[in-house]
Formats: sequence, structure tokens, C-alpha cells
Amino acid sequence: MRFSRRDFQRMALGLAALPLASAPAWADNFPTRPIRLIVGFPAGSGPDIVARILGQGMSSRLGQSIVVEDRPGAGSNLATSDVAHAPPDGYMLMMLTTANVINATLYKNLNYDLLRDIAPVASIDDEQFVFEVTPSFPAKTLPEFIAYAKANPGKVTMASAGIGSAPHIFGEMLQRMAGIQLAHVPYRGNPIPDVISGHVDFFIGPMQSALEFIRTGKLRALGITTAQRSDGLPDVAPVADVVKGYEASGWLGIGAPKGTPADVIARLNKAVNDTTADPAVKAHLNSLGDIVAPRTSADFGLLMKNDVEKWAKVIQSANIKLEQ
Repeated sequence: MRFSRRDFQRMALGLAALPLASAPAWADNFPTRPIRLIVGFPAGSGPDIVARILGQGMSSRLGQSIVVEDRPGAGSNLATSDVAHAPPDGYMLMMLTTANVINATLYKNLNYDLLRDIAPVASIDDEQFVFEVTPSFPAKTLPEFIAYAKANPGKVTMASAGIGSAPHIFGEMLQRMAGIQLAHVPYRGNPIPDVISGHVDFFIGPMQSALEFIRTGKLRALGITTAQRSDGLPDVAPVADVVKGYEASGWLGIGAPKGTPADVIARLNKAVNDTTADPAVKAHLNSLGDIVAPRTSADFGLLMKNDVEKWAKVIQSANIKLEQ
């Protein structure tokens, strides 16, 4: 049998269309079993709390349970590695935090690449941090604090949640932009009790962990690290009002193994955004000091990329290295 040129063209078009016709429509049936949401921090931590709030709402929207699993270790790198190497089918997700974009530069021998191996799914919220000092500290305002630090180089103590933690990185950026020299005091646990007692002078910490202490006068807030004011502390001005261009915020979001089908990611993105748009969920997150921040998966990916670059510059300029 002889085929004409037109016959070959028709067969070629048919073959080209075949994979599209036979490709499974993943999101039509997804999910058919429970989804695991991995958190790289201990139970009771901020990411764990938000994961459980989010999981309840997503479960009702997806028709399957969201099982939150805490896998702390190495600044969340162990959990991130597990997800990066998991099957890309949407059934294992990662609670991403600002720690992930910091770790991309801070850790030199990771067995995954955050931007290459983790697909952005959705952002959940933006986390405001607050510049808080012990009430006995002589400076009552941020300009007074900067003036005092300049007059006493290396004597003002800055607490953090550990070397390379977000409070440490945010504080290092403040030092460079404000032209001050501080003494870093890294903690393995929560430094707030020592800030309250005056054993250490100040801490740049998450809003949710400081609100009650500030409202009761146990801590004094000198500034908000984000460009906009906080609903929780409306009378506290942004640090940028004094240190021009300063902006440091945390965030929480969801990631999946790279290669997860686009329609599955789209369905998960919608489930996250619909959950955080719920008034009760939004109010709950706001009460923790978080600002709901829905984004497309592409916009969330751009945020991750920009923050990797932003915090890499701070880490490198300050020569921040983990203790061996």
C-alpha cells in the first residue's frame, strides 16, 4: 500500500495529538487518598499551628484528610529534603517558611536545591516581625536606640533564635543599614524571657510571640519590620520610617516536589486560597499576627527566588557561618 504525502501529514497530526488525548487529567480525580503536609519544626511551633489551621479547611475543600507531620531537624532541611525527593504526585507537601530561602545560602552541602527541586504551590500569609526591647532599656524610640548603639558600639546585645535564623539575619541587615554594631547572642530556644528580664537588650521576633508581652508592658516595641503598620500594633511605626529602605518579613507557604502536575498544583493553590479567604480562618491567622497573603503559584515562586537572593546578600556581606 502506498501513502500520499497528505496521508503522512494526517498520520503525523494524529500521532502528535495522541499523547494529549491519552494523558491523564490528574486534577479530575485528585486527591483520592489523604495528603501529608510536612512541617520542618516541632509541634506547637508557628508553622505547625498554621499547618493545622490550614489543613482543616483544605480537607473540607478537597474531600480528603490533610495529615500534618512534624519532622524537625537541621533548620527544617531534613523535612525539605524528604519532600524534594518524594514522588511528584501531590500527596506529600511541604510547609515552606522564610527559613528555607535563608538556608539556601546558609547551608553549603544540602542534598537538594530549593528553587530547582521544590515547586511553589501557594503562599499562606506574611509574618510581621517586631523590634522589641526590655522595658529597662534607656532608649524609648528607634532613633534613640540607634543613637545609643552608635555611642556604645558592640555593647548593645541582640538576641536571636540561633545563628542564621530569621531574627539573626534581620538584625544583621539592620546593623548594616543603620550603621551600628551590636553583640549577637544566639539562643537555641525562645529568648523572650531573657529580653523581658533584661539579660539581653533586644530581639527582632515574630509578631505572634510578642503581642501579649507588648500589650502588657513586659516588652517595648520600637518598630515593625514590614513597610506597612500592623493591625495588632497600629501605633508602632515601621523601622523603614527611620532606616530608609529597611524591610524584613517572614512568610509561610506550601511547596511540592518539582514535577508535580500543573493541574494538581492549580487545584491545591485554589484550596489554600479558598481556605485563607474564609473569614473565620482569616481572623484566626490575624489573631496570630499574620497577614493573609494569597498568591498564584508563579507569584509565590517569584517571592521565593527574590528572597533567596535578598538574604544571600546579607549572609555573605555579614560573613555569617554556622558553627561546626
